[in-house]
Amino acid sequence: MSASTSENKKPRNEKPRDEAEDLALETDLGWAIRMVSGAFSRGATASVADLPGKARGYLVLVALAGGEPPTQLALAKEVSLDRTVMTYLLDDLEAHELVTRRPDPRDRRARQVLITDTGRTRLGQVRRSLAAAEARLLTDLDDQDAQQLRTLLSRVAQTAQRELIAPDEADC
Repeated sequence: MSASTSENKKPRNEKPRDEAEDLALETDLGWAIRMVSGAFSRGATASVADLPGKARGYLVLVALAGGEPPTQLALAKEVSLDRTVMTYLLDDLEAHELVTRRPDPRDRRARQVLITDTGRTRLGQVRRSLAAAEARLLTDLDDQDAQQLRTLLSRVAQTAQRELIAPDEADC
């Protein structure tokens, strides 16, 4: 019997390697998401602790930092928050002079939300703190892998957000 033939044979009670790998915890998407989410949450919690609304406040500031000022309703949809929760959160952010609201020039019944200079400064501080937490989490990835991970996670998050906003009608 040649060496290559004996290497290819497996004992009858052993599962094929690829099937066993498919069942390994390290290859389970749910496990990976849970581990990464938990580690990121622990690192990010301290970064946003002093921000009104904590993580939610951060997401609002990020959403406001670029582009056209959204209406409160559009902002709530963008960050996936209930509009009532959004109103209370904006009240807190406005009390800390991080955001301001004004009537929408296109529809005076709606309110636009704008980030203030104070809000931009605070967002920059939080982002630097979060960047340090992210760097610790991504320490085993090179820059290209880290960027690819961010890109892929963003695409998956966009799919999840679409599903949250417009769930599959087949599930009804």
